[in-house]
Amino acid sequence: MNRIKVVLEEKGIKQKWLAEQLGKSYNMVNSYIQNRQQPRLEVLFEIAKILKVDAKELLNSKTNV
Repeated sequence: MNRIKVVLEEKGIKQKWLAEQLGKSYNMVNSYIQNRQQPRLEVLFEIAKILKVDAKELLNSKTNV
């Protein structure tokens, strides 16, 4: 499980914008957001870089680990 959806909401960022930044389709990013598919590790680190968060923050299912 990932926290990408939570971080996007906290930062007020839309899935479409993230998809454009990643060079991925909206559907692919949406599958990450909905936890239907987990991003490859390289993609997870790229998402963290784009969102300016630590990759660990995207992996934790709890907000205070």
